Amino acid sequence: MQAEVRTQMLRMWRVGLLSGLALAAAPAHAFIAYVSNEKSNTVSVIDTDTWTVTKTIKVGQRPRGIDFTRDGKFVMVAVGDDDTIQVIDAKTQSVVDSLPSGPDPELFAQDAAGKILYVANENDNTVTVIDLEKRARLGDIQVGVEPEGMTISPDGKTLINTSETTNMAHFIDTTSRQIVANVLVDARPRFAEFKHDSSEVWVSSEIGGTVSVIDPKKHEVIGKVTFEIPGLRKEAIQPVGIGMTRDDKTAFIALGPANRIAVVDVATRKVTKYLLVGQRVWHVAFTPDEKYLLTTNGVSNDVSVIDVAAQKVIKTIQVGELPWGIAIAP
Repeated sequence: MQAEVRTQMLRMWRVGLLSGLALAAAPAHAFIAYVSNEKSNTVSVIDTDTWTVTKTIKVGQRPRGIDFTRDGKFVMVAVGDDDTIQVIDAKTQSVVDSLPSGPDPELFAQDAAGKILYVANENDNTVTVIDLEKRARLGDIQVGVEPEGMTISPDGKTLINTSETTNMAHFIDTTSRQIVANVLVDARPRFAEFKHDSSEVWVSSEIGGTVSVIDPKKHEVIGKVTFEIPGLRKEAIQPVGIGMTRDDKTAFIALGPANRIAVVDVATRKVTKYLLVGQRVWHVAFTPDEKYLLTTNGVSNDVSVIDVAAQKVIKTIQVGELPWGIAIAP
């Protein structure tokens, strides 16, 4: 009897061991990244398991801003010279629809429910409001000259738009769709990012060479992130895209022609490290597990992959011409 019990236990142990080995050998879940290529008028699809381009999707003229719908079923891409937002089916990886926008859409933001899309239209100084369910344009909000940066507060009550020529961050009430405050920042603001706890908004100024930290309640600049890289002229350091970890401890800031990502301690607003990436780095995106950060490098036509924990570039992936925006499946 004891021998039978021992045999049964041994069999169960072997089954458990084999199951464990099978799970350990199974590949990690691969996320899918979409990169807009401004000059080749394409979107590159990257598999983050193999770090390879698996498909190139032809889209309209001059694609830039790109993001997934909240349900992950579609990818929206702003095709500036076609004055529209094209919609890619994430399953078939083909263009299936378009959304109405103003002239030269660049970046956009959507509410938490994924029902309303706000689009910055660079050529007519407006933000277009779109009903995503009805695929209908609800109206426009007049903002400063050359609007680009777009972000929405975690509670969905405040939309931020940055205007490149007016040098302002516009605070817009999403209920009234009216500007409630204008905050002056440094020259040519390109991108805005809320901290996840809503306590601050970070706005990058490309020509000013700084990131302004704004108190969203007081509508005041309360600090700035500055950059200094030995051997580079100050005018070569041009911050654009910003990515902030979910714990709000670390920010990764793309520095354009400086060809580097600045790693910033959010609490002190000090740069702790510079990571050399491809040429003319534009925008960044985290994989959902925050293990990796991907950057679009416009002049070298590639994407750099950064190991977030190690703060080290581990891979370069060739994509289309002038990669600009990047979105990763939720």
